[in-house]
Amino acid sequence: MGPEEPDLYRDTWVRYLGYANEVGESFRPLVPVPVVWASYGVATAYVTADAIDKGRKAAAAHAQDPTHVGVAVVDTFVWQSLASVAIPGFTINRLCAASLAVLGALTRWPLPVRRWTTTALGLAAIPLIITPIDRTVDFLMDSSLRKLYRTPGEPPTSH
Repeated sequence: MGPEEPDLYRDTWVRYLGYANEVGESFRPLVPVPVVWASYGVATAYVTADAIDKGRKAAAAHAQDPTHVGVAVVDTFVWQSLASVAIPGFTINRLCAASLAVLGALTRWPLPVRRWTTTALGLAAIPLIITPIDRTVDFLMDSSLRKLYRTPGEPPTSH
């Protein structure tokens, strides 16, 4: 048996498309709102493509049992939607809003400096929030949705 092929959506540069909305939220103080919404479009396209890919892989591995396909698509889509789009987008949005407000209240920096500082803080926070959010989403899904379709004792799927 040969080496396993890398997962396009998790092991290559493509995975960074899932962070597009966090980058968009970081730049919210500097760019028009439609640019931020477009970043959510990119991240959502990534999530959808990953879910379809996992469904296709499940179909190839379990052609006789279509339930595996549905579980793979739903699990991937829900996990990625929470861990790659909703929770990190909200987190960076609130961090940036709070930092802009605090900088406005505590400094006399010009607005462009406060906006760029807020953007830098948002970008710097992205790598710090990934692992805690991923672990939290694993816990939430293991405690809820995955109980509906996992065999007892089966480890969670890696994301």
